Amino acid sequence: MAQAQQTEHVGLARVLGPAHVWALGVGIVLVGEYMGWNFSVGKGGAYAALMACWFAGILYTCVAMIDSEVTSTVAAAGGQYTQAKHIVGPLMAFNVGLYLVFAYTMLEAANAITFGFLVDTVATMSGHSGLDQRPFIILAIMFLAWLNYRGVLATLTFNLVITAIAFTAVIVLFLATSGVVGVSPLRHAELMSGAAAMPYGWLGVLAAMHFGLWYYLGIEGTTQAAEEVRSPARSLPFGTLAGVMTLAIAATLTWYVCSGLMPWEYLGQAGVPLFDAARLSGSTFLMVFLGIGTMFATLASANGCINDASRAWFAMARDRYLPGWFGAVHPKYRTPYRSIIFLVPIALIFALGAPIDQVITFSILSGLLEYTFMPLNIILFRRKWPLETIKRGYEHPFHPLPAFALLALCGMAFFAVFLGYGTQLVAMIAFYIVVSLWFHFWRYRFVNRGAQFTMPWPKPKGY
Repeated sequence: MAQAQQTEHVGLARVLGPAHVWALGVGIVLVGEYMGWNFSVGKGGAYAALMACWFAGILYTCVAMIDSEVTSTVAAAGGQYTQAKHIVGPLMAFNVGLYLVFAYTMLEAANAITFGFLVDTVATMSGHSGLDQRPFIILAIMFLAWLNYRGVLATLTFNLVITAIAFTAVIVLFLATSGVVGVSPLRHAELMSGAAAMPYGWLGVLAAMHFGLWYYLGIEGTTQAAEEVRSPARSLPFGTLAGVMTLAIAATLTWYVCSGLMPWEYLGQAGVPLFDAARLSGSTFLMVFLGIGTMFATLASANGCINDASRAWFAMARDRYLPGWFGAVHPKYRTPYRSIIFLVPIALIFALGAPIDQVITFSILSGLLEYTFMPLNIILFRRKWPLETIKRGYEHPFHPLPAFALLALCGMAFFAVFLGYGTQLVAMIAFYIVVSLWFHFWRYRFVNRGAQFTMPWPKPKGY
């Protein structure tokens, strides 16, 4: 009994610093600079993709500022789920937790599909065509799940190294092709003249917002490390805001290089645009470096997704929103090992049996639903607990303008997704309505209602 009681009180280890938070956020997202963002070019042309990049950058800057304030105050695993639990209520928290799990698990599956495609591409270039991608998809997910199982410090240190290499590859490609070093092969004036600039007009700009989110999707995952950083009030805002700035730089440089080397018709459907840009540069070194960078970005993203999805699932189980069995922490490695193991087959099912564009859209829609919750969250947080009542690690400026801007941009993005994937959008919202009814009428009776509110806050204003 004494041993069981000791095991029950084992918690997550506080071993992370600001660099690990940066590696978690940027590592998940940087793969979007290597692939996926370019589908926005196919939706509206090169200029539309650039405008979508910057509009999405504003959206995610608002997300980062709001998240940094609330998470530096609600420093617990679960991120936005834990925020919703304390600020809005249980039903919202349950839905936000599911948004997080599905967004990261679908993104993990998309990364595994991409990794298999990359291995097949390298094999084809080496003269071995027809390679079966499925073993490499399974191997990637299983290896990263094992790494997460063994400890968060090793997991995010690994992410820090490979993410830094992948980001460096983007910088090197820009320097080598922009004319800063040597002669520039870029042909923007030729490739973006006439109708090629915006082939579908301003409607194309709106449609491009769908995949424009791919430049930044997942940066909000830094909040999942709240219970494992040494200083949440310092590390979380620093890592998150530095991550958004890093991604804005990488996204703009990526667009500049790729749109200057490839016509928009090809760029809009390319599988690995940065790697294609490196091949078109004529440099063997750049081709190899960007190939390595593409694989590292894919692995870093999948690795961070496993980390974040398991923390959200673990936090929900710990509060009995899900079966409490998933809320166990490994006594030696201090990780939510049951949540990590449980989500592996779900990721494999989607990675092996679903088209990548459907998987990406599922992830984007789950993320959008989560972002739509954030304006309500921060407005209620400021109203219930004004600045003078609770000490915050970070106070985001210009409130409530970022909340209103985020809400407007989310509405624009929902319409953009509806233009291309309206059926999937309706089906997904119907799914969340059904599981909400299940939670309300069945699951909530098992929730430990007194133990779910863990923050030592004063009563809300007007209580």
